[in-house]
Amino acid sequence: MSRPLPRPLTALIIAAIVACGLIVRAVWDGPAPKFAGDALYTAAIYGVLLLVRPDARPWAAAAVSGGLSWAIELAQLGGIPEVLWPLLGSTFHPPDLLWYAVGAAACLIAHTLWLRRAPAG
Repeated sequence: MSRPLPRPLTALIIAAIVACGLIVRAVWDGPAPKFAGDALYTAAIYGVLLLVRPDARPWAAAAVSGGLSWAIELAQLGGIPEVLWPLLGSTFHPPDLLWYAVGAAACLIAHTLWLRRAPAG
């Protein structure tokens, strides 16, 4: 297996993911920015996981980031404290589950490609 993403690059990628989410919401209306935001939310979680564990395997990081996104969405069925709504949301929306999976899958693919193409260190 090749070397993991360097932490500074991972932090830069997370910042780019957040910027993309803000840009998508500023530029488009309708459901597209909501669903893109769901996928990007999971991608940001994936990035944070790689900051903590740069050596994480892509499948494990995808499973954890997707699973955490799903857990947060499902927690909305029981009610989330209002103070946490900006971070965790407030209303369960079933299609969000699909878009979290899309975000995790996109990260899995990108991370796997990085590991296959990066020269061993």
